[in-house]
Amino acid sequence: MAERTHSSETMTRSELATYLSALAAEFEADDDEIAVEVGNKSVTLHPPENVECDVEVVERSSVLRGSRETVDIELSWKP
Repeated sequence: MAERTHSSETMTRSELATYLSALAAEFEADDDEIAVEVGNKSVTLHPPENVECDVEVVERSSVLRGSRETVDIELSWKP
């Protein structure tokens, strides 16, 4: 069974940088587990030494709806 924890929020670039830095620090630690903050919840995960990382960037330009850019980063592994 898959268990999902999801959060969607708007943050400043500085807040985003702090969040990503904290996540990076979890991966850099020598522990067997990491804590990922998702909204008001902390999820404990167990990544191995090698983690798959997929990055996708989409740039959309629309006359009616304006331009939009997205970056999706997906990390996955088998614990």
